[in-house]
Parts: sequence; structure tokens; C-alpha cells
Amino acid sequence: MSFDVIVVGGGLAGLSLACALRDTRLKIALVEARPPQRAEGWDARIYALSPANASFLQRIGAWKHLDAGRLSPIHAMKVYGDTGARLVFDAYEAGVDELAWILESSQLACELWENLRRQGNVTLYCPANPEKLHLGDDSATLTLNDGQVLAGRLLVGADGRDSWVRESAGLGARHSPYDEMGVVANFECEAPHRNTAFQWFRDDGVLAWLPLPGQRLSMVWSAPNTLADELMTLSPEALATRVAAAGEHTLGALRLITPPAAFPLRLMRVPTTVAPRLALIGDAAHGIHPLSGHGINLGLRDAEALAARLAATPDWQDIGDLRLLRRHQRERAEETALLQYTTHTLRLLFREKLPGLKFVRNTGLSLTDRLPLVKNQLLRYALGT
Repeated sequence: MSFDVIVVGGGLAGLSLACALRDTRLKIALVEARPPQRAEGWDARIYALSPANASFLQRIGAWKHLDAGRLSPIHAMKVYGDTGARLVFDAYEAGVDELAWILESSQLACELWENLRRQGNVTLYCPANPEKLHLGDDSATLTLNDGQVLAGRLLVGADGRDSWVRESAGLGARHSPYDEMGVVANFECEAPHRNTAFQWFRDDGVLAWLPLPGQRLSMVWSAPNTLADELMTLSPEALATRVAAAGEHTLGALRLITPPAAFPLRLMRVPTTVAPRLALIGDAAHGIHPLSGHGINLGLRDAEALAARLAATPDWQDIGDLRLLRRHQRERAEETALLQYTTHTLRLLFREKLPGLKFVRNTGLSLTDRLPLVKNQLLRYALGT
């Protein structure tokens, strides 16, 4: 079968890219091992979506189908250092409706999938796994595990941080393990969060609470491996008590409502994200520390930028041409590098125990809170404006 674009990977970046190409003449194939499934109860995988990416999802027709009762806006964010320093962002003061939207990964993935099932220019190959990739002069050829052969002018690898496409194409990735785990879980909280997100830079990692609808929160604790292992062995009651204490009982007592899960954290740099007839997006193209909450936003921005470039390419121009793909790579390189550098530096700044460093980092945090121009610039970047 011949296509214009073959997307490998049914994560949020790949699904949103295919949806964003719905009004083009491009014929698209999407290859995925299994369709997304809605989580029972609350999904432990929670994302903080920037307003810019919420607008992108509105434009591609996915946002309106999301269950509004399972979305939570962030109206304020409070960041604490490890000696009482504080930095506060407020949507009202910034003149915006919200700083971000909190939503479940499975909810968004399922809505994007349903959109694609109705999209006339998309063929879904699911369940299916790629087995062989050949990048030729005129087309990329993908052989699936059932023997089907797909040919496309462009193949997009959106198959996650352990990307089969990236490895098969010989695009190397540099991995820097943090020796940390991201421990995630959801809780009911005794006190209302008032749509406020909280983040603590602690001696034992970075703790984030994100507001869920009602009196619920989602926790992400970026913890050293030994502490993460300990947290995963605690009883539900003990874990809730430990997390409440780590968050200074800001929202009172907590009750665990989803089993905790943990995943290893690492910085991943991919020097080259394109090749003739190939482009990588999302987690296949980059990996950052979750303390900024921007991993998903980077992936969606990748998809939006690539979709816009493909849609604007004249019919006579080859969408798999390396010169065109390098322009896309350059367009995305600055934001990716900036976020990787910033999150990596912040993580090191609050983990190192050098004399005087604690004073410097907490003074910097408090000073930023008192400099409206600097704080506003940081906020505007986070909003995607």
C-alpha cells in the first residue's frame, strides 16, 4: 500500500499529527500495537497541558469531545525552595484564563483515536508492529509483522523514548540517567486545592501536586532510586501520610485513590531527528526531566509544527526531501534545547550539596518572584504565547 505519510506510534504526538492533517490531501497510515484504553477510575498518567496546546487540540477537533468533568484548569502555581523561598504564578495577575489544563493521558488518547477512526484520509493498522524499515531514494518502506508492506513519501517515528524507528534508522540517542524515578499516584485531599498546583524542591527530590477535578490531586515525586523503591513498598495509608507530610500538609490529610507507579528518569538528546524520508517527533526525538511538566507539550508542539509544514508544502514538492525536513528540525531545535538545558540545570542546582549553593538557589527563586518582568517572561513562555 502506498501513502504520503506513515506514522509509527499511537502516542499523543503521533495521534495529534495525523489528526492535524485531516484537511489536507495527504494519505496517511498510522501503525500502532494496540488502541488506547480508557483507565478505570482516574488515570495515574496526568499531563499539564499549556494553553497553546489546548488551542491546538481545539483546532484539530479533539478538545470539544473531552469530558469537561475530568478536566481541571490551573489558576495558580506555587513553587517552594528548600529553605522557604517561594515563587508564585497567578493567572489573574497575568491576565489569562488559566496557566495550564490538567487532563488524563488515556482520555486524550482515546478522543484522538476516535477522531482518526472517522477521518477519511487515515488508514489505521492496529494491532500491528513494524519489523523492517528501508529508507530509499523515492520512498520509505515499512514491513509489518503480518507481512504487509507500506510505502510512503515520509515516515514519522512517534514511537516513544525507546523508539524502534530511531534505532532502525541509525539515529543515535545520548542517554543520561538521573538515578531517579518518577513516582506517580492520585489522592483525595481534605482541603480544597482551589485549582492551584504546588511544587517543592526538596533534599529528597522534586514533589509536584497537580489539581484534579473536585478535591483530588495528582502527585509526581521525582525521587532518588532508593527513596522511590521505598515509596513503592508503602501501604496506601502510609504512602498518603508520607506524601501529605512532604507537602507540608498544605491540603490536609490525603487518601490514595490510584495505585502508585514509577518510571526511570533520564535526559535524552537526539542530535539528528531527521533523515531523508524520516522525521522523529515527541519522546522519540527528546527526553527531559519532568519537573517542568513540559514533556507532553514539546511533543504536541512537534506535531503541530510538522503538520503545518506538511500542509503548506505544494503538491509538486517532495515532503520527504531532507532539505524540507531539516527546516523542521531547525524550527524545533531551540525550544527543545532550552527546555532540556533549563530542567537539567534546575535539577542539578537543587541536588548538589556544595557550600553556599542552597543560599544562592533559594535567593534566586525569591528574587525572581519580586521581578515582575522576569516572572512574566517565564510565564509567557510556559503558556506558549
